[in-house]
Amino acid sequence: MAKTTKLWTIGYENVGVPDFIAALQAANIKTLIDVREIANSRRAGFSKKALMASLAEAGVAYIHLKPLGTPKAGREAARKGDSQTMRRIYEAKLAEPEAQLALAETTEIAAKGRACIMCLEHDWRVCHRAIVAEHLSADFGLKPVHLSPGPA
Repeated sequence: MAKTTKLWTIGYENVGVPDFIAALQAANIKTLIDVREIANSRRAGFSKKALMASLAEAGVAYIHLKPLGTPKAGREAARKGDSQTMRRIYEAKLAEPEAQLALAETTEIAAKGRACIMCLEHDWRVCHRAIVAEHLSADFGLKPVHLSPGPA
């Protein structure tokens, strides 16, 4: 029987960098895949360069896959609580060739070692990373595991 490759997901909302990294280390994550379209944050330590440095210090690789980020219109719909519109916009984005390549790249990364996709939202059920995980499960057989880091 073939081994099922897992793919972890995590959100950094409501936590600080130390708790975020601790959750990754507890799950033995080797590579963090940032699936934000814009890898900036108002939360200290979660912008691309700062996060990459903190992760490197903790022995976790960082990759930003911008093609898996939510377009601005999708983020605006999500902020308004319009999950149907957000999903429609995001599904259209995932159908684009660049996003399809990024999904395949995510699968390759996960096959090489424990990988985790990240975004802002704490609750994966209301985040676009749940849609990414659905596609990776249906199209590539990856099994999603959702991490919930403790509050800072």
